[in-house]
Amino acid sequence: MSFQLRREEVLSGDQLKAMLQESPARAAQAVLIAAGEGVLDAQALLGQILLDGQGIEQDQPLAVRWFGIAARRGHMMARNMLGRCHEHGWGCEADAAIAAGHYRIAAEAGLDWAMYNYANLLATGRGVAENQQQALNLYRRAAELGHAKSMNLLGRYLEEGLVCPKDLPAAHGWYRRSAEGGDFRGQFSHAAVLADQGNIDEALQWLRRALTGGNLNFLRVASKALLDATDPQIRALAPAYAQRLAELEQVLTPL
Repeated sequence: MSFQLRREEVLSGDQLKAMLQESPARAAQAVLIAAGEGVLDAQALLGQILLDGQGIEQDQPLAVRWFGIAARRGHMMARNMLGRCHEHGWGCEADAAIAAGHYRIAAEAGLDWAMYNYANLLATGRGVAENQQQALNLYRRAAELGHAKSMNLLGRYLEEGLVCPKDLPAAHGWYRRSAEGGDFRGQFSHAAVLADQGNIDEALQWLRRALTGGNLNFLRVASKALLDATDPQIRALAPAYAQRLAELEQVLTPL
């Protein structure tokens, strides 16, 4: 018998998120009820579980609708996710300009993820005119708020001296913080610094952590980069990266 929740059992956003970890199907029912009752976090969360198909049948167009409802009520993560949907064409036509508009609103409201996403568009000129200085400013703001992915990119700007003075000690510090914050690209960047400094054992530890968390695009680039490493121990990790890449490709494109 399926579990049913009565309408008087509407839960808070935090309770719903905790329930999703334990019982996605049960949580989805609770999310549906809470969203219908106007719980703002639940409306944003309903968009997310519809987007992911978590405990509920995946329905990306409906996810866009719920993100829109929550965004119009002032939920900035829902606004950010609405931007993600428009950027990638999830449940709607891909349109980087529309995505940029949503990211900008949420970024101006102080959401670190939106700062990062808007900065990515500014850095690459997608949907908006390329503006490296504005991108750098946003990465810095998000990094200072604790956003690990932005920390790594801020480090990259400082290492390369792109629209800012080159500052290797500061760049290395941001890479380290990004790595410690759990970003796999930051872990790879930090490992590269450690390897250059001759700290191979610690570099290998961070490279293994990056391998575990890395996505397809990262693994494609990283596996090739490792083949060019001068240290044989680091170079020996290249096959593991290639194997993990092949496994992920198999999952995404099954026979």
